[in-house]
Amino acid sequence: MNHGRFPLSKPVPVPSDETDGFIDLDRLLAAAKRQMKVVALFGVAGLALGVVYIVFTPPVYTASTNILLDDSLTKFAEDKPTSQPAAQAESMVLSEVEILKSAQLARAVVKAQNLQDNDAFLNPPVSPIAWVKSTVKSVLRVFTSQPPSTGSVEDAKIGKAMAVLQQNLDAQRVGRSYVISLSYSDNDPKLAGAITRAYADAYLSDHLDANFDATQRATVWLQGRLDDLRQRSQDAALEVETYRAAHGLTAASGELVSDQQLSDLNKQLILAQADTANALARYNQFKSIVESGPENAVKNATVPIEKGSSGTNTALLTDLRTRYLGMAKREQDISARFGEDHPQAVALRREEADVAKQMFGELTRLTESYRNEYEVAKSREASLRTNVGELSDQSSKSGQSGVELRALEQKAQALATLYQSFLGRYAEASQQRSFPIAQARVISLAGDPTVASSPRKTMTLALSLVLGLFAGAGAGALREFRERFFRTAEDVQNSLDVKFLGYLPVVGPSFRSKGAANGAGGAGQAQPRETTIPRILRVAINAPASSFAETLRNVKLAGNVVLQRNPCKVIGFVSVLPHEGKTTVAANFAGLLAANGARTLLIDGDLRNPGLSRSLPLIPEKGLVEAVVGGEERWQNTLLVDRKTRLAILPTVIRGRLPHTGELISGPGMRELIESARQTFDYIVVDLPPFGPVVDAKAFAPMADGFVLVAEWGATPRALVRSALQAEPQIAAKTLGLVLNKTDIKQLSRYGLFGSAEQYLDRYASYYVEQAPAPDRPADRMEPA
Repeated sequence: MNHGRFPLSKPVPVPSDETDGFIDLDRLLAAAKRQMKVVALFGVAGLALGVVYIVFTPPVYTASTNILLDDSLTKFAEDKPTSQPAAQAESMVLSEVEILKSAQLARAVVKAQNLQDNDAFLNPPVSPIAWVKSTVKSVLRVFTSQPPSTGSVEDAKIGKAMAVLQQNLDAQRVGRSYVISLSYSDNDPKLAGAITRAYADAYLSDHLDANFDATQRATVWLQGRLDDLRQRSQDAALEVETYRAAHGLTAASGELVSDQQLSDLNKQLILAQADTANALARYNQFKSIVESGPENAVKNATVPIEKGSSGTNTALLTDLRTRYLGMAKREQDISARFGEDHPQAVALRREEADVAKQMFGELTRLTESYRNEYEVAKSREASLRTNVGELSDQSSKSGQSGVELRALEQKAQALATLYQSFLGRYAEASQQRSFPIAQARVISLAGDPTVASSPRKTMTLALSLVLGLFAGAGAGALREFRERFFRTAEDVQNSLDVKFLGYLPVVGPSFRSKGAANGAGGAGQAQPRETTIPRILRVAINAPASSFAETLRNVKLAGNVVLQRNPCKVIGFVSVLPHEGKTTVAANFAGLLAANGARTLLIDGDLRNPGLSRSLPLIPEKGLVEAVVGGEERWQNTLLVDRKTRLAILPTVIRGRLPHTGELISGPGMRELIESARQTFDYIVVDLPPFGPVVDAKAFAPMADGFVLVAEWGATPRALVRSALQAEPQIAAKTLGLVLNKTDIKQLSRYGLFGSAEQYLDRYASYYVEQAPAPDRPADRMEPA
């Protein structure tokens, strides 16, 4: 044997499609093409469900009305601005929407329309979806504890009617406007219109009632506050007057009397100080003249007189001075003309002395008079100063009391102002109570609908179709996601890096039924004990021009190329999972070799489940176990030979469970059998058990020249085969290639990418002849060797 062409181990790379993160459009299109039937099926199912929904869903009619929130309706009754900030307006509209959905309004509508007594309203026909929901809720209620009802039957009916109303009612703001769209849906169009109109009326009435109640409550509250404020204001004013009288804080012209007196005394004191200073100045002037002596006093007496001193005290002095000056002038004239000793000059000098004496006496009297005036002015000033001091002390005490008085006055004024404000608000509230205008109005009256709003047939059918298509796409995507099986040659090469040997189509009933009709003997004839090999094992022999046989020829060619130096080629057929058609492929491959004239031995190496041996028409008495245990000279006696193709078959006869099949198939007896058979046959085909958890194939690996791996198309996971080959490098190194068995040729083209070979397999149909085989002849029978 020559194993130089097989490395001891061969790494199995990770497939490129699992590491490539880019989207392959060709793969997506191929997947879409494969799942087209699933998507279409789901689309038809969705459309059918939509039709069923339309047929069994009762029609629903929707009546709607529009309500405008208009604050300007009360502008004549309320003295306040109608414009509101944007945020406040937004909150106001949303609040009104919630009021429309409130239970209080629903109760008002129920009582207005007597809906609690309307059986058609309380128990309307339901759609299939609603029935399913109701059934689920009823089932859930069984497992949940419900509190017992404590109300009356009438209250229960009203509560149920309110729940139905709130469930079928819809209120929402129209865009960014102040308009609220109110709609109600019901199976009865007239009832839907009546309930919608009743809702609008109840909403407006609720507005009026709310305004009236609020105004009434405000009026009552304001009345109580007014009585309290009136009493408190009067008490505060009385407290001010009492405090004023107790502390002598009498006011005139807005000013305290003590303050006015102090101001007058200050003025008088200032005048008295001026008079005292003036009297003192005159007294000091005349005193200095008198103290200078009579002669100087007479000379200086001209000074005050020249200053224009007036009054009775200075009139005499002025006259004396005039006489004295006239005498002095005449005396000077006479002395100058007649001499100083002239009698007239002497007489004039005596008269001058008498006048001077009189003037000095008058100055002395005036000095004393001015002294007296000064003393009087000084006394008056002192008296005024004393009075001012006393009033100042009294004013200081009054100032401290005035602080408390002003606090009392401010309190009284604040209470009076607050009383006036509340009085105005009370008058406004009383006026509003008598002005019943709501701040909303209906701008679109609800009518009785004539066309059902639900179900919308076109939309329902379109939506059902779209949902069905989406569900089909999801199901198809899930199927593609779960697609982890071998479908194409590219899957084999990318996943395992082994040679792909071809597709084996599904062996359909044509080979079975027609083979039965064309079997040995006719109807009514007794079947002989020796029958032919089952047709499932003779597909390649009976239809040599079929694609099935062509794939097996490709397997033979691969074995001849790789094992060309081996005179006898020992080829094992293995699979990873049971029931992948490994035995059928091995038997047909061996039959094809024998039909082509090669000396071929087919060994049933599955010692635990010999499916090949069970399918033989003859029940052998001994087989592989006896041959291995009995020695070399006896294995030929266990062979069965097909008379037509001369195919030698070494079956396996099981007599009880064999515990150590791995040691048996890898023992010295098996080695001697294979070495002996190499001398006789050109090909030794061994049907081995699956090499996953079963060790028989691994144990036989050293004796095999190559392995053909059989995988079921669309059923064998790629990861399983890859991991199995990675775990068994000795088998992986000798693997000639992989064959995809049970391939659905009609579906194969859907899994190939654009431009792949699978897309063009149908063009080779003229090169194959998929026909029923000819009837077996008596020679096509098995016989012992």
